[in-house]
Amino acid sequence: MFYHDVQRIRPAAEYDRGIVAVSIALLSLGLVMVYSSSIAMAEATRHTGYQASYFLVRHAIFVLLSLVLATAVFQVPMHLWQRHAPHLFVGGMALLVLVLVPGVGREVNGSQRWLPLGVLNLQPSELMKLFVVWYAADYTVRKAAYMGSFKKGFAPMLVVMLFVGGLLLREPDFGAFAVITVIAMGILFLGGMNWRLFAGLAVLLVVGFVALIMTSPYRMQRILGFMDPWSDAYGRGYQLSHALIAFGRGEWLGVGLGGSVEKLFYLPEAHTDFLLAVIAEELGFAGVASVIALFSWLVLRAFAIGQQSAMLERLFAALVAQGIGLWIGVQAIINIGVNMGVLPTKGLTLPLMSFGGSAIAANCCAIAVLLRIDWENRQLMQGRSV
Repeated sequence: MFYHDVQRIRPAAEYDRGIVAVSIALLSLGLVMVYSSSIAMAEATRHTGYQASYFLVRHAIFVLLSLVLATAVFQVPMHLWQRHAPHLFVGGMALLVLVLVPGVGREVNGSQRWLPLGVLNLQPSELMKLFVVWYAADYTVRKAAYMGSFKKGFAPMLVVMLFVGGLLLREPDFGAFAVITVIAMGILFLGGMNWRLFAGLAVLLVVGFVALIMTSPYRMQRILGFMDPWSDAYGRGYQLSHALIAFGRGEWLGVGLGGSVEKLFYLPEAHTDFLLAVIAEELGFAGVASVIALFSWLVLRAFAIGQQSAMLERLFAALVAQGIGLWIGVQAIINIGVNMGVLPTKGLTLPLMSFGGSAIAANCCAIAVLLRIDWENRQLMQGRSV
């Protein structure tokens, strides 16, 4: 009798403390390194009203607001995200259209990617990554019986993604386009797409990416700079050559926190796209390896949660968890590869770490959704065991 009473009053399912700890570690290290990599730039622009801690304060505010938003997202059951996935996706496309409207979207360094919202700028492409995860997962569940058919299973999704890709390339935001394409294709494949169809489409995608590069002088210059940055170290290879110098100076344990030379106006975008290069210089191989280990654990945990959801027959939740793992993993790999000179330069930030309000908010919301999926899995398993 006492045993059965204990079973009835079993405590509620807990959240995954490992995901929280790893996410907080990445956010915290990112906060420290954003300050370290941006302090020189902020001090040099004091005539515009910036203080030495300008980027630190803004990034800290971004992180705090993102954590509050993530807490709210965690409260929403997964069946509501599934029900509203198409609406959120359409809303994301509307924002991508709006950002291209002259006089509405804000242009920075030749790219029109932001919507000015007073003291903040919204980057719709970052939110679209999360919307695509939800939409692709919902679409795959609804079309599960047609995943082997190009006409009924893939063609409708292809048309929609081509439209989204066209909008992203107009900004231009080739990096976001690549990540969103991988997310959509990955979720469709994990959802049961015929492997022959997937292989054929993957080949077509590679051909399409090559064609985009060959027809764009700007992207072609980046490829040439990537292949041999030292041949034009003061021109097209400038960013990559200085990133490689930063990695070389860091050696095993780095030159010490705050001791980077490359962040002193040698390495452009040191606090955003090339944050890892500053980490490599100041914290060395040990710092870079730690960052890679944290991301690897987070991605593997996302796929484990997805596999658990599939075993519990929660197919939408399973695909969302694995889609989030794909998103964080692919974007981290691209950013790390760019910083280390093994991939061409792209405007992609390091998830959870680089400076940027929209990216941090989207990443934190994705982690909250992952925590919610795991929490619901635990509740379901506890309910079955009682």
